[in-house]
Amino acid sequence: MSRPTIAGIHHLKFNVSNLDRSLDFYARALGAKRLPEFDHRRRDGELFAYILDIEHLGTYLELRASPERAAREAGLDPVTFSVQTHRDLLAWHDHLEANGIRHSPVFTGVLGWLLAAEDPDGRHLRFYTLETHPVTSDFSSDPYWLGD
Repeated sequence: MSRPTIAGIHHLKFNVSNLDRSLDFYARALGAKRLPEFDHRRRDGELFAYILDIEHLGTYLELRASPERAAREAGLDPVTFSVQTHRDLLAWHDHLEANGIRHSPVFTGVLGWLLAAEDPDGRHLRFYTLETHPVTSDFSSDPYWLGD
């Protein structure tokens, strides 16, 4: 029997403690736009999730109100965004800095360069270059931003 196929990623989901605060962050950090026609509501009308469109992400991002789960996800790095070059990564660094978004310095990775930004719930979002350098064992380490 052959294995069924996957068509791709339908959407990403982040648990957040506050929908509006997270919407503001993702709009400033990544240019996310809320798609209100896709808001998720309970049968009683209570809003519990926003769906965001982020240019070039290739899928939607769902922000789901769940403060308890969001607290447990602090420090996790659930997604790494691709950027083309080291120069592009430096531009992201400057963009995050200009928008008052907490972020790491630019690190040397095993194959490329990376940086991380922190969302309002303490989740780490990484940016990693598609541009590579020779494989190195002399990569950066930082327990807070990169883990142990």
